Formats: sequence, structure tokens, C-alpha cells
Amino acid sequence: MASRWLPVLVWAAVIFAFSSIPSLNSGLGTWDYVLRKCAHMTEYAILAVLLARATGSYRAAFALAVAYAASDEFHQTFVRGRHGTPVDVGIDAVGALIGLTVWRTKLEAWSTEKSRTASSRRS
Repeated sequence: MASRWLPVLVWAAVIFAFSSIPSLNSGLGTWDYVLRKCAHMTEYAILAVLLARATGSYRAAFALAVAYAASDEFHQTFVRGRHGTPVDVGIDAVGALIGLTVWRTKLEAWSTEKSRTASSRRS
């Protein structure tokens, strides 16, 4: 049980650490904005998948990921040079949803392939 939660805690700490950095501006203008939003989505896609593994529930994983996103945005309001926004929570939620959708699709494909392999071995 603890082994399923350790990756969640480590990843949450990574997100927290990045959120504590005063400015992540790369100086690339519009690309900087796009890349940061893609990073938000990727961070929360990974978190949601880790939460799904830990909880065994997609709904709980999504709810926990969005709750952590909201708390992370609140945390950013205390970091000089950063600001938390509801829009970023929405972007994080979309990332979590994408991560869970991809994870579920891959698990179903893997499960189907595993069944076919087992079935062909019995024949």
C-alpha cells in the first residue's frame, strides 16, 4: 500500500518545488506561455495516473489531482513573482483528465492483449 503512495508523494513534492521558484520565464515570449501551460498539463497528467494507481479509482484520482492543483495555485500566491489563477487549475484539470484517459486506454489495450495471449496459449 505505501509503495503505491510513495510515487504520489514524490511527484507532489516535485510540483511543489517548481511552484516555489519565483520565476520560470524562459524569455521565449509566446512560446514560454505555451510551454508552461503544457508543463502544467503534463505535471497533472502524471499526478493523476499515480493517484489512480494509488487509489484504484479514476474519480478519486481526478478529484485529488484537482484539489492538489487548487492548493498549488493557492501556494503560488505566496511566492514572489508567481500568482495563482483559477485558469491554471482548469488547465491542470484538463491535464489530469488527459492523463487518466490515456492511462485507462492503455490499460484496456494491455488487458485485451494479455487475454488474447493467454487464450492462444490454451489452444
